[in-house]
Amino acid sequence: MKSLVPGGFYWARSNKYAGGRTTIIQVSTIFGEAPDFWTLAVPGSDQHHMIGDFEIIAPVEPLEAYRLPQAAE
Repeated sequence: MKSLVPGGFYWARSNKYAGGRTTIIQVSTIFGEAPDFWTLAVPGSDQHHMIGDFEIIAPVEPLEAYRLPQAAE
């Protein structure tokens, strides 16, 4: 995955973190807006990691993309 989007959520995996399990990360600009300062944040924690620490698998699809039928339909 070549083009990360600031604030975007991605499925990722790391042997160093999360025990090698697939997890969701967010591209963070807390240290600066330029791509050289971006980090990967683990939602729900204050942990930030270098982009190279994770293998980015795919973007997280927004839930709006999956319409759930209502019981009355």
